[in-house]
Order: sequence, then structure tokens, then C-alpha cells
Amino acid sequence: MTDFTFSAEKREENAKKIRNAGKIPAIIYGKGFDPINISVDETAFNRLFRDAGSSNLVDLGVGDQKIKVLIHEIQTNPVTEKIEHIDFYKVNLKEKIKTEIPLEIIGETDLVINQEGSMIMNKDAVEVECLPSDLVDHIDVDVSVLTDFEQNIKVGDLRVSDKIEILDDPEEVVVIVQPPRSEEELEALNEEVVENVEAVEVEGEKAEGEEAGEAETAEGSEETPAEEKKEE
Repeated sequence: MTDFTFSAEKREENAKKIRNAGKIPAIIYGKGFDPINISVDETAFNRLFRDAGSSNLVDLGVGDQKIKVLIHEIQTNPVTEKIEHIDFYKVNLKEKIKTEIPLEIIGETDLVINQEGSMIMNKDAVEVECLPSDLVDHIDVDVSVLTDFEQNIKVGDLRVSDKIEILDDPEEVVVIVQPPRSEEELEALNEEVVENVEAVEVEGEKAEGEEAGEAETAEGSEETPAEEKKEE
């Protein structure tokens, strides 16, 4: 495992002022640990998270303290996708923790290279339990073992240290390779797309007709009071 170091500052200002200053409000918490409100530099944190992810320990410096943490949770703005808040979890090196470790494809398979199959990765991480010091950057998924379109790689097939327990269902499929579509399947798919487009166009024309009818009705109703007054 790679060691990462990072610095933060204790914060007293509100979150809005911190974000306007190009920083991100955050908190450090953990079992038997008094939470500390902090702020971190946005650019520096983005670089840290790109390299460390959520499965590497970080030596977080706050004043004179050095705290072993994991990047536990990141809250982002749904519109701008900018990070709005970060949770750092203080770990106890003697106690097991639960976290996620990303999966990484390695190797090649003839099913994709020469047989025009499409590789489908159903999971990009697995939940694990282990001591913090036993965490790894990622877990390899070797697709070179796939030699037939009927085969797949399941969670139970992943190779990890006996110090790491994978908590996900061992029967859950991680990777499959789908065979190329036949000409008949492609033709049927093309017909389905055409039918869907035509259906959308018909609905659009119908909606336009209804709107035009409603507009004519509205115009007629506006003329009624004037016509009644003329008759009187």
C-alpha cells in the first residue's frame, strides 16, 4: 500500500465562505474520537483522491496532529458536480474496518480481440473487511481466463490476500463477455429503433393537433360575449 500525506486546517467559518475561498469543508470523525471540523484545498484534494481513492490510508496533518484516516464519503453538488463536503474517517490500526476496494481489469481475452465480443463489467468495486494496514489499492480481475462466451468471472473468483474478506455475494457476476450480434439480431434491433422513432413522430403530430384544436376553441370562446352583446 502507498502512504499518502495531506494537510488540512481547522475551520470556524461557515461552509459558504470556505467554498468561496476555493476550499472544501470537511470533518474528521471516528470511534472514540472527538470530531474535528476542517477545511482542505480543493485542487490538492482532487489530486489526493485521484491517487489515493477510498482504500488507501492517508496521514492527515491538522496543526500538530497526524491522524490516520480514510476518505470515507464525498458529497457533490448534483448540478455542478463540485465537491461540497468530505468525511474523513479516523481508523484504529488494530481494529478491522469495512470499506470498498476498486476492481481493475488486467489481461486480454480472445473473445474481445478476435471474436468481436463486448466486455461487460457489472461491478467496479467490492466491499471488504480487514485491518487498515492490509488494505490494497485495487483488486485485479484477470479476464485472460475467459475463453468461452458462456464463462464469467464472479466475486468468488477474485483472488485476494487471506487477510482481506470480501463481503459481497460470491455468486455475483463481475465480468462477462457478450458475443457479437447476428445479422438477424441487428436487423430486428434496427426495425425496433425505426418503430420507436415513428411512434414518437406520431405522438408529436397528435400533440400538435390537440394544441391547435385547443387554440381554436379558445379563440371561439373569446368571441362569444361580443356576439351575444350584438344580438341584444
